[in-house]
Amino acid sequence: MPVAAGVLALVALILGVVLLRARSRTERALSEARAETAGLRAQLDALEQRLSRPAPRSPVEAEFVITHLGSDDRDEADGPASTPEVSRSLFADLVLRETVVKAASLAHGVRRALDPETRNRIRFEMKREVKRARKQRRAETRQARREWEARQRSSLDPTLGEEGTAA
Repeated sequence: MPVAAGVLALVALILGVVLLRARSRTERALSEARAETAGLRAQLDALEQRLSRPAPRSPVEAEFVITHLGSDDRDEADGPASTPEVSRSLFADLVLRETVVKAASLAHGVRRALDPETRNRIRFEMKREVKRARKQRRAETRQARREWEARQRSSLDPTLGEEGTAA
């Protein structure tokens, strides 16, 4: 019996150690998650403050009324129209997004152009266009030769009219 009690005590001790280790790992993971949550909450608060800040307004908020239609003289107080200010980070974000979109569309276009189906369709259309152009050139050459021969005949025989028939 004392051996069984010793084995049970040893098993209980091992289970206690395993439980303590698991609990410490869980507490570490929980503290890391809390720290990450706090960081994300701080970022969210900063974003909310940046977005909730009122947009910078021009110093003069006046309603503009056109009073001198067609005249070139303007008041000095009017000055040039002010353009909205864009922050550096927003500008960089916009430029980066535009660049990424352009690069992605170019890659898609190149990938699509190099597709075997597209290349075969282009090759077929090119062959068809070459055949059409060749046929057109032959027809124009025949027409030019007929006109040239008709001029030659009319210059040899003065009784024939301009179209090669008797006048």
